[in-house]
Amino acid sequence: MSIRKAADRGHADHGWLDSHHTFSFADYYDPAHMGFRGLRVINDDRVAGGQGFGPHPHRDMEIISYVLEGGLAHKDSTGTSGVIRPGDVQRMSAGTGVIHSEQNASRDAEVHFLQIWLVPTKRGIRPGYEQKTFGEAEKTGRLALVASPDGRDGSLTIESDAYVFAGIFNAGEHVELPLSPGRGAWVQVARGQVRVNGELVAEGDGVAIEDERVLKIEGTEGGEVIAFDLA
Repeated sequence: MSIRKAADRGHADHGWLDSHHTFSFADYYDPAHMGFRGLRVINDDRVAGGQGFGPHPHRDMEIISYVLEGGLAHKDSTGTSGVIRPGDVQRMSAGTGVIHSEQNASRDAEVHFLQIWLVPTKRGIRPGYEQKTFGEAEKTGRLALVASPDGRDGSLTIESDAYVFAGIFNAGEHVELPLSPGRGAWVQVARGQVRVNGELVAEGDGVAIEDERVLKIEGTEGGEVIAFDLA
């Protein structure tokens, strides 16, 4: 198990955008942190009111947006548009190519969200979009499956060999997730703090787990995590 501390991430402050990069992204390049298995990007973004990312292209990537505070207005070349709010999880399959924009839905309040990229198992698929809500009650004290290759248990369907979970853990709450031989796990602490396999980790920290049979998450004073079971 290894911990990627929040303070060691890449950082870009553009004024309207304050972004921390767990893995190499844009102008931040660290050959020791190019991703973990099929997980390529975790960007922890805060966008000022009335600001956002103008139309830009993507291809051959599964992109997940997870909003923690505020609202994120999405629009893309497939004709899809809407606002992602806390509890919502959005999946965009870039496939053969898609142009999208992401704007703060508020003119005043900041939006805080995680942007996650997963490497697809197939290239050149038809672009697609899906969004679902996973309420606090569904995630408290457990790992709720929010994305999977087969859309099981009401999760989003992704074209990637990854199972993505979200959980909120208060003091005394814990969960264990079995890991199949040959698979690894990554846990990203979205806010607060938790213990992962006995180690205390806090907001912005990431934990890589290899050659373990179980992932154990324990609440301390309250924390929210996104966990990945990866090929």
